[in-house]
Amino acid sequence: MSYRVTRKLLASDVNEHRRLRLSRLCEMVQEATIAHTELLGAGREVTLDRGLLWVIMQLRIEVARMPGYDELVELETWPGDMMHVLFPRYTVLRDEAGQTPIRASALWMLMDESTRRMAFPERCGVRVPGEAGPVEIALPAKLRDEDCERTDQVTVPFSQCDINGHLGNARFVDLADDRFGRVAAGEVPRLIEVEYAREVRRGACLELGVHEEGEHSFMRGEVDGAACFRLRYTFPPSA
Repeated sequence: MSYRVTRKLLASDVNEHRRLRLSRLCEMVQEATIAHTELLGAGREVTLDRGLLWVIMQLRIEVARMPGYDELVELETWPGDMMHVLFPRYTVLRDEAGQTPIRASALWMLMDESTRRMAFPERCGVRVPGEAGPVEIALPAKLRDEDCERTDQVTVPFSQCDINGHLGNARFVDLADDRFGRVAAGEVPRLIEVEYAREVRRGACLELGVHEEGEHSFMRGEVDGAACFRLRYTFPPSA
């Protein structure tokens, strides 16, 4: 069975435009995924406590409308069929009218905490059975690189690192929101795509490249010349 959780959006969940923060949305999706994974028998006893970390490789979020402050929303999430070493996961967010303003998909994998390398599920005895969901959602796709006209540098602080000891996946979205002018102006992207290539540890000097043109805003990150992530927002066409 799928997993459902209902919650009211608090002041801490929204931005100054009183709309759900994209980073908070990512966290809500992740929290629901973890809760369901535990119910399916792949929780901390068989992963974290054995030195296995759940990490996201790719994320795709489709937004028809961004919910706002004080709204009651329901998240429903379910796993797809395993893809060798990848664990597909689908999530929808519903509003009080029963509409589905947000759909998301992600590809997760297991990482060995000591080696920081991919762990093979079958060797670790970790399995999450896939199931059919209420709607079909496209899986994330690879992002192409783009030339960036602006660069910036950020040293990753302790406060931005998650339970896995690296920059949390939602924090990449915060980095983008702070640099994309359309987000600060109150515009909401209709599509958010993130591809994580390499973890970013505390104290790392993360070099960011930004490119904004037309409907698209793109950002990539590198540490010591090695690509760490790519991120792209697609906005509705300008009126």
